[in-house]
Amino acid sequence: MSLRELVVLGTSSAVPTRHRNHNGYLLRWDGQGFLFDPGEGTQRQMLHAGVSAHDITWICVTHFHGDHCLGVPGVVQRIARDGVAHPVRAAYPASGETYWRRLRHAAVFADTSVITERPVSGPAASFDAGPVTLTARPLSHPVESYGYRLEEPDGRRMLPGRLLERGVQGPLVSELQRAGTVTAPDGSTVRLEDCSESRRGQRAAFVMDTRLCDGVFELADGADLLVIESTFLSPEAELAAQYGHLTAAQAGRVAAECGVRRLVLTHVSERYGTDDETRFLDEARAVFDGDVVLAHDLLRVPVPKRL
Repeated sequence: MSLRELVVLGTSSAVPTRHRNHNGYLLRWDGQGFLFDPGEGTQRQMLHAGVSAHDITWICVTHFHGDHCLGVPGVVQRIARDGVAHPVRAAYPASGETYWRRLRHAAVFADTSVITERPVSGPAASFDAGPVTLTARPLSHPVESYGYRLEEPDGRRMLPGRLLERGVQGPLVSELQRAGTVTAPDGSTVRLEDCSESRRGQRAAFVMDTRLCDGVFELADGADLLVIESTFLSPEAELAAQYGHLTAAQAGRVAAECGVRRLVLTHVSERYGTDDETRFLDEARAVFDGDVVLAHDLLRVPVPKRL
C-alpha cells in the first residue's frame, strides 16, 4: 500500500527552542523518502519519529544557513553506519558547493558511496525521482535559496461500470491499461478512454526562507500539500521582508491564490511562544479557506487523498 505523508522533524527558525528543533522534514512518497533541510539534531529527531536512514532516498537542501543544513553530517554518517545500500541523491544550490563538501565530510568516519550530488543552478532544475519529478526553483533570500516541488504524472482512473458494460473483466483490464485497446468478448474494440477518466497527478511543494516572489507561486501552484515557512506574524511584516521571510498571512495568500489543498505552516521564529500559535493559524485562515496545519515537531501530516 502506498504511503504519502510528511514527517515533521523540526520546526524552528534560526534558533531552536525547548519545543521546536531546528528544521527537518521527511516526505514519504510511495517508497521514496525526501529529506528536506536537515538542521541540527535531525538524526536524533528521526529516532523519536520512528524513521531511519534507510527511509531516505533524497536529501534536499534549500540553502546553507545553519538551521537548514547543520544536520547533514549526522544524517550522512548515519547512512554510512547503517549500511544503506540504495542510491541517495543530494540536491542543493550549486553556489554552496564548498559548504556542502564541508558538511558531507565534516568528521572522520567510514564513508559511503551511495550518495550522489545533484547541484542546482539557474532558473529551474528538474530531476527524475522515481514516482515523481523533482523540480527546484529560486527563491528570494539574502543567500541563494531554492524551493522544491514534487509532481506525479497524470494518469487514468478505471471506471468499473463502463468496464462491465463493455464486458472487459479480469486479465482484459490489465491488457487494456497496458496496450490502450483490447478486444471485448463480443468482438468489439474497447479503448482505454472508453472505460476510464483522467486522473490528476498529486503534487507537493516545499518553500523555505524567502520573500514573496515568482518562484514561490510557481512551486505552490495546484499543490495538494504545501509546506511553507511562516517565520513571522503580520505586525513584523517589515522585518520579514528585511530578512527574506514570510508572514503567516502571506503564506495563506500563496495557498489561496495557488489552489493549495493542505497548507502546513512552519519555521517559526523563536520570538513567539506557545500562546502565539493560534495567531499563525488565524492569520492564514483569514485569507485561505482550505485546510491549515501549524507544524509541530514529530507531527505526521498525510498528503490529502485524491479528489
